[in-house]
Amino acid sequence: MTNEKATLRDVAQLAGVSLGTASNVLNNRVNVSEEARAKVVTAATTLGYRHQVRLMPSGQRGLSVIGTIGKIDNGEVMTTNPFYSHVLTGVERECQRHNLSLMIANIEVDAMNRPASMPPMLMDKQVDGVLVIGTFLRDTIQLIGRQVDKPVILIDAYAPGSRFDSVLTDNINGAYTAVDYLIKQGHRRIGLIGSGPDGYPSIRERRKGYLRALKHHKISQTYIEDGLLTRETGYHATIALLRRSPEVTAIFACNDEVSLGVMSAARDMGLDVPRDLSVVGFDDIDLAQQLNPQLTTMRVDKMLLGILAVRQLKQRSDNPDYPAITTLVSTRLMVRDTVCPPSRM
Repeated sequence: MTNEKATLRDVAQLAGVSLGTASNVLNNRVNVSEEARAKVVTAATTLGYRHQVRLMPSGQRGLSVIGTIGKIDNGEVMTTNPFYSHVLTGVERECQRHNLSLMIANIEVDAMNRPASMPPMLMDKQVDGVLVIGTFLRDTIQLIGRQVDKPVILIDAYAPGSRFDSVLTDNINGAYTAVDYLIKQGHRRIGLIGSGPDGYPSIRERRKGYLRALKHHKISQTYIEDGLLTRETGYHATIALLRRSPEVTAIFACNDEVSLGVMSAARDMGLDVPRDLSVVGFDDIDLAQQLNPQLTTMRVDKMLLGILAVRQLKQRSDNPDYPAITTLVSTRLMVRDTVCPPSRM
């Protein structure tokens, strides 16, 4: 009996291998050890994985999903990143629904995010379309498009001026909603943690939404501490911001990982969340509801990003001459326990 709910990620986790290895086995790639191959086949059989592929019929093609954040190996980012793992699950399920084969690879990049090599599936032109997930330089995305000469859809990836379709989060309006909510709760001194003027486009958009909300409410004072999208950076940035501007009563963090650092810093400074410091995050990762207090955040439908990208790829294959299309997926405010009216004005 097949299990339509089982995903490639489930197979990889049960087998104790990476997603890339599981994909290689199920798509009959040769660069896999016999031990790993046996583990994946056993796991797929145990789970009743619906699209277990031992030999791909002649002429059958599939979709390629390429995911990388910085320098990674074997696509591990898909299992360790709480955002992109859900995106990939959406891709898998939509591929299953349309009976499409799915192949997974990664591009190894250097410290400047430039490609060090291309995966064999692109070099051998084995695919009919490519979904590019996450951070890439524009030149890298263009190189991928030239290599496969097939439809390319970007998921949370940006290549301004390119001919590629994209599926993105509505980051500007999402950030605006988060900050607007804080303002309506009575906060006027609101910090921003986890962005930078030269950051990734989606994070620059969240920074823009923060500034737009303040401007709309005629608040001129900003409290911005630049930093990376990590818990550690969020921790140190919060301490620096609050030492410099102790009057801040709320912080908008550019993602939930940063929010975790913000909340830890507040506790170590003797501040109560939310009584002394309100916090709003972005993404709504699984951990957001497991915290104490539970994190108020902007929910991104991560699985929907993957689903819509597969659908757009199918449409693009049928209509190659249509102009490039960008699909924005809206966010939703998840009101939980980390926001309350300020205890001081």
